[in-house]
Amino acid sequence: MTLRACGLIVFRRLNVGKAPKPEAIEFLLLQTSYGKHHWTPPKGHVDLGEDDLQTALRETEEEAGLKSKDFTVLEGYKKELKYNVKNVPKTVIYWLAELKDNNVEITLSDEHQTFRWLNLDEACELAQHREMQEALREAHQFICTETMKPK
Repeated sequence: MTLRACGLIVFRRLNVGKAPKPEAIEFLLLQTSYGKHHWTPPKGHVDLGEDDLQTALRETEEEAGLKSKDFTVLEGYKKELKYNVKNVPKTVIYWLAELKDNNVEITLSDEHQTFRWLNLDEACELAQHREMQEALREAHQFICTETMKPK
């Protein structure tokens, strides 16, 4: 048996309207209210009959209160993480989503006790797990190379 979960790496840009800079990107991380209180982007297990992206959208709304109208899922970024949880293989798939309005309110579920918007270094420090840190770095690189190109 392999556990499967899906979620969104949600980010926002600061100083919108000015020249884009990599340090103007912040990621949303949620701190769990159970276990070791780890930090992670919104994610959760796939329900029967759901596809992976539906799961990511549902979990982001349930855990952070963000509806699909609040963000844009970027094409071209999809990251699959594989690791073990108590000796059971787990796969987590993430898409990258850009917040449309930086003032949208985050509303946490009971599964989380707090959230933070963090730059890349801060997010990697709180994320702690190597696989998640790599996913955040890759997402940041994708944002900088793909979405900050002059149009």
